[in-house]
Amino acid sequence: MDSNSSSNCIGRYFLIILIPFIFIIFIGANYFSILNMLNINSHTFYILIAIFFIFLLFIPHNAYIAQCKIKSQFDRTKNELEKSLENTSLTINNKTKSVLSVRDFLENYFRGIRNDNFAKIASSIFPMLGILGTFIAIAISMPDFTVNNSKELDFEISKLLSGVGTAFYASIFGIFLSLLWIFFERIGLSKIEKLTVSLEDIYSKYIWSKQELLKFKYDQKSIRDNELINALKETFNLDFIRSVNQEHLNSYEKIIETTKSGLEGIEKSLVLQSKNLQRIANELKSSYDSIESREALEKNIAEFNKSAKELHKLLMSFDTGLDGALKKVDAELSSSLRELEDIVVSIKNLKD
Repeated sequence: MDSNSSSNCIGRYFLIILIPFIFIIFIGANYFSILNMLNINSHTFYILIAIFFIFLLFIPHNAYIAQCKIKSQFDRTKNELEKSLENTSLTINNKTKSVLSVRDFLENYFRGIRNDNFAKIASSIFPMLGILGTFIAIAISMPDFTVNNSKELDFEISKLLSGVGTAFYASIFGIFLSLLWIFFERIGLSKIEKLTVSLEDIYSKYIWSKQELLKFKYDQKSIRDNELINALKETFNLDFIRSVNQEHLNSYEKIIETTKSGLEGIEKSLVLQSKNLQRIANELKSSYDSIESREALEKNIAEFNKSAKELHKLLMSFDTGLDGALKKVDAELSSSLRELEDIVVSIKNLKD
């Protein structure tokens, strides 16, 4: 910081504290009876002094002072900004620019010069200090109401009224300091905004704009899409696809022919098996008929044996009468002849 800029910042210090300092001088003059315009108690005077010193501690963090510091270090600020622009450079289409935001850079730089936390609470802390000072002054000037006579009571009441009247100067002073802080804070922020806009205009040609970066982003996306499409075209060209399709077609035809010949062989085999099954069925049927004939023959033979046994019984029981026996013999013989005839027929069928 050079001597001129330093004197400018000191001048801003004095400009901010000028009116509060005059107010303190005025209160002090009345307190020390240099002026007799106001009746100031000692506790009120010292409370105002304490609030004024707290105000002096906050002044370096006001935007009006911070803007002066930035302006006094403008060359240094530009050098740091240019270094940051160089460190954040990006080359696009043979053009090299920075992606840094001048506004973001100045905001970070601005935070290093002043404490934002102090700046934010200053406008509310001064009225609170003033109100606190008022209550302290009232508490100190509170009279003693345990006096024994009316004269002393009148003195204590007048003391209370006097203390209450001067105690409100602390609240007035605190509110005034808050308004003064806000006024210079807004002036400083306005000047910083102008400085930011001027630097953005100066370095705009060295910084990629959002529109340019967005356009580059979409251009890169289009290039990648085109490269992908070209790669797919080179990999899967029409001739390759046709050859692949022809190979698959030939493979399918071979598979169909093989399958067709296999199915024809299966069909012939099924026809042959069908004929064999038909022959076996016929043989089974003839065997079944033979079994039935054999069973019928055995049945007739059994009947014949039974008749023969009954005939034997009849001959043995000849004593029942010759006529009756002959008739029965005749009937049994007829039955036996029929059974023999059935046996002959069964044997003939069995031979066939």
